[in-house]
Amino acid sequence: MRRILVNTAESLVGEAFTAAGCSVAEGARIAVSLVSANLAGHDSHGIVRVPRYLEMLSDGRVVADQKVEIVSDMGAMAVLDGKLGFGQTIGPQAVRCGVDKARMGGVGVVALRNTGHLGRIGEWAAMAAAEGLVSVHFVNARGSILVAPHGARERRFSTAPFCVAVPREGHDPLVLDFATSVVAEGKVLVAAKGGKPVPEEALIDGEGRYTNDPAALYGSAGPDAPPQCRNGKGAIRAMGQHKGSGLALMCELLGGALTGNGVCGPTDKPFANGMFSLYAAPDAFGPGEAFARAVEDYIAWLLSAEPADPDKPVLVPGDPERMTASERRANGLPLSDDAWNAIVASVRMTGLASVRIDALLANDATGA
Repeated sequence: MRRILVNTAESLVGEAFTAAGCSVAEGARIAVSLVSANLAGHDSHGIVRVPRYLEMLSDGRVVADQKVEIVSDMGAMAVLDGKLGFGQTIGPQAVRCGVDKARMGGVGVVALRNTGHLGRIGEWAAMAAAEGLVSVHFVNARGSILVAPHGARERRFSTAPFCVAVPREGHDPLVLDFATSVVAEGKVLVAAKGGKPVPEEALIDGEGRYTNDPAALYGSAGPDAPPQCRNGKGAIRAMGQHKGSGLALMCELLGGALTGNGVCGPTDKPFANGMFSLYAAPDAFGPGEAFARAVEDYIAWLLSAEPADPDKPVLVPGDPERMTASERRANGLPLSDDAWNAIVASVRMTGLASVRIDALLANDATGA
């Protein structure tokens, strides 16, 4: 493992995407978004995805600098098409639409379809919370069949993220953000690149045996081959047995079928995320200060609970991410040598001048 300085990661990634055809602004957005995922401890959605994103851009499976298309607008709700734009560009546009609708009418509903990988959904929920809004998000991934339903050993779901955010006055928002699988696919990717192993029994192989070997998902093409999830005969397991499996189904139906994105099942269409989002202004339901006070009073009471382990305090959603971000801003982002080397190799293929790449890497005190 090595540590990559935040500024080095952001500069290298941002300039790589600009060299690959994105605008400077979009390259910077992608870089900041991916690095913010690493800072939060969600390495599965961090810079480990750079090679895959660049490959998708090169192949035309994602398109640079897209503007969301308004398919329909019926006052409180809108259907948006991301036109296969980068999630880091389309996501903020979709949030802006939902926020504006909730500001006008108390609630807003946004159905987003055909967008590139949206990354960490908590990032978009936090944007709405920063404007004082509650939001709920159901997400699916068309063409990304990765997860076995409870009781099955064959894939039928995407990792189908679910996210809720609640604003707090004077504090960071509460952001609950998780894949409905035991682990996100990106965490298996991190493990395949020599990073943190996934939990025991997070995967199921083609014979129906529980395992944590990434080969169940990616096959065994060799350490230098890019991990392709279609090569493995196994699957990621759904979280929480029948409960997580049921929530994954709802994410597929709302984030996929209802939005018009399409569910994750067999399709000739390219990968795309769909997201069904609800936005609500607390003051539309009663005095906003009453909601804020109720949130703080309840959180204080929750945190007053005696911890089961005196060395492990009771936490609320968002606490682990804040603690991780503080440590990583100071010490850099932990990354396996395999993952970092794959990122640098993909950056060198973008056309970014080698002398510039070398200069950026030379400024990283942790080495590259």
